[in-house]
Amino acid sequence: MSKAYLVLDDGRIFEGKSWAATGKTFGEAVFATGMTGYQETLTDPSYHKQVVVMTAPHIGNTGMNKQDNESSKIWVSGFAVRNPSTVTSNWRSENSLEEELISQGIVCIQGVDTRAITRHLRDRGAMRVGIFSDCEMTREEMVIEVRKSPAMSGAFLVADVSTSAPYVVKAQGEKRFTVAALDLGIKAATPRSLSMRGVEVHVLPFNSTYDQIMAVNPDGVFLSNGPGDPSVMDDVVETVRALLNAQVPLFGICFGHQILGRALGFNTYKLQYGHRGINQPVMDKTTRKVEITAHNHGFALQAPIEGVFSTVYGRGEVTHFSLNDNVIEGLQLLDAPAFSVQYHPEAGAGPHDATYLFDRFVALMEKNAVIA
Repeated sequence: MSKAYLVLDDGRIFEGKSWAATGKTFGEAVFATGMTGYQETLTDPSYHKQVVVMTAPHIGNTGMNKQDNESSKIWVSGFAVRNPSTVTSNWRSENSLEEELISQGIVCIQGVDTRAITRHLRDRGAMRVGIFSDCEMTREEMVIEVRKSPAMSGAFLVADVSTSAPYVVKAQGEKRFTVAALDLGIKAATPRSLSMRGVEVHVLPFNSTYDQIMAVNPDGVFLSNGPGDPSVMDDVVETVRALLNAQVPLFGICFGHQILGRALGFNTYKLQYGHRGINQPVMDKTTRKVEITAHNHGFALQAPIEGVFSTVYGRGEVTHFSLNDNVIEGLQLLDAPAFSVQYHPEAGAGPHDATYLFDRFVALMEKNAVIA
């Protein structure tokens, strides 16, 4: 076990020890606040090109298994933890966390002060980072390499994570509706949550055209989570506008929420350090209930938090906001069948406070079918 270094682009360096694969890796430094759910975090395509710092100090005790993966691989660029578990203790475990990280070549660091890193990122904001182990480089050379790596602002990453070909997740029990899900980096738990409600989900590549989407004959369209900067997604935004004009019921989450917001004419902006973890408090303004929710986003939507706003598709309103910082977490149109939230109602991993949103989507499709 050799020395390893977590190097931030502002010149701050944290020394630890090598863990899992060795070498060097780069990405955006972010922190995730969940005490559990590390497997779902690692395999969430939304974390593509990010180095995740876990705020919980003890990671890896439940190992890894195929059933809890949110995709076919680990997507994080790197992983930083305080104390990786030396023992895997769970009856569902099929592999240790370290073995899985090594097999997929994920460069990691252990023994760093993750609390200090988190506080630094909260003060200075998310930034580029590198992890270096078994590298003969000076501190100055490592900082220079980090500063040469790509930033997240302006990053077009959806093409890396989206499916290359359509596939179908069958409805469980009697089929009630057909949904076309635009894969911007979709998690496995999402189509599974819809299928449990009698929905057959056709997962389509991110660049599917309006005609290709409508060829599925969908009762509704789902816009998934995903990585990157929503401001570079102009083609997808135009496709969503065509769907809005056609009055197709729409439900977007996370990246999909930002895409819908941009289709309505709103701008997005980079948050200082984002929301990541499974313990984020959100107020649902339509019910006045507080939900504890799962998040992973570094960008947010600019929209009026109070009152009704106007769009070319009719009136709309903000439905959810963060109780930590008032970030817009949900919106809906009042004159068209479309709504979205910034977080993950599929709860993979996380609490189940927001699973009702899938029922809300089903109800929207039911209402639209009656009107049609």
